[in-house]
Amino acid sequence: MKATVLNIAVAASFAAGAAAQPHHHGHHHHKKNLAEKREVETTYVPATVTMYKLGNEDVSAEEAKAGLEKGLYVVVGETTPTFTPPPPPAVTSSSSKEDAVFIQKITSSSSSAYPTTTSSAPAATSSSSGSTSGATGLNAPFPDKTLKCTEFPEQYGAVPLDYLGLGGWTGLQFTPNYKSGDLSISYIETGVKGMQKSSGFYSYACPEGYVKSQWPEAQGSTAQSVGGLRCNEDGYLELSRPSVKTLCEPGIGGVSIKNDMQKNVAVCRTDYPGIESMVIPVDAQPGTTRELANIASSDYYHWGGKPTTLQYYINQPGVSVQDGCLWNCPFDHDECGNWAPTILGVGKAADGNTYISLFPNTPTSSAKPKGMNINITGDVSIPCYFQNGKYAVGDSGCTTTIPSGGKAVIHFTDA
Repeated sequence: MKATVLNIAVAASFAAGAAAQPHHHGHHHHKKNLAEKREVETTYVPATVTMYKLGNEDVSAEEAKAGLEKGLYVVVGETTPTFTPPPPPAVTSSSSKEDAVFIQKITSSSSSAYPTTTSSAPAATSSSSGSTSGATGLNAPFPDKTLKCTEFPEQYGAVPLDYLGLGGWTGLQFTPNYKSGDLSISYIETGVKGMQKSSGFYSYACPEGYVKSQWPEAQGSTAQSVGGLRCNEDGYLELSRPSVKTLCEPGIGGVSIKNDMQKNVAVCRTDYPGIESMVIPVDAQPGTTRELANIASSDYYHWGGKPTTLQYYINQPGVSVQDGCLWNCPFDHDECGNWAPTILGVGKAADGNTYISLFPNTPTSSAKPKGMNINITGDVSIPCYFQNGKYAVGDSGCTTTIPSGGKAVIHFTDA
């Protein structure tokens, strides 16, 4: 049984300030708040009106949000029409954006819990024994139909996230009706902790600076993104993108986090394509510098023919990755996880620039970073920061760029 909620956001954009090319941070969220993240640009200030529909009937934002919070629904897709940005350096232009987000009612299972894996994350050049093929590490080709779906493929570079309770996987999308060669996937059930394993797509994390390389050509028929290895009908794992033989691929680099605070900061990337919960952790401990994955959008996953970027949720200082890198954060529900105060968007556009956006997680969350400043430093085109309770450009956040070969550091300091 399915129920859908339509979220229509119409954004009017106005030219303002020094020009830079706007950039999308488009996502198609699964098991997330219905409110879609608005794109944030240095030259435009978006104004958004949101309407929610259940079938053909209007519903309040509170009613829709409550359904997700109680676990009655998961978000299974959205549409993001093409936006054509004005060319740099300076234009006077306007644009509009209409988004649709759908949710699906989920059912729980009382069957035996999905098996878990306990092991450490691999280093980028590590290798280990135990593979049935004898080939191990990030650069090892993955052998189709050799590992069972109950075996997490850590020896091929994937990083298990045991705290999620999904056997190390970042997300499970069960697709019992899907057959190889299908043009789209009509039925997708999002797996949760305790559900019995089934055929479908099993998503995974990669080491810092890397992104997963596997997703099927067929995507959800109602706009869901789908990603990960395929668990076939016989219970074995196989590549869903056979043109790429490894599970992880290196990003293009150029973006890192430096934490000079007294507390850690849990930075959580969305699992995309896939269930799109913010579960892939970067644990920025005090005094450390950590690499963020960055992609050339034109060379990575495309949704509906359009390039995509990466999104990172920045939690309040002191929240662990085990608490903060979850959709429904148990530590301080309205301040972390899906309700984290700030989002960072990263991706290299076709013009050669990497666009880095820092913006509030509104209207999902009303929280603001507490006791911390965030400043994007390095080879940046314009200042972009959150300092002393305010963003650089305005309440909607800011976007800056670095050129090809440039470097940017997301600098966390105590406020």
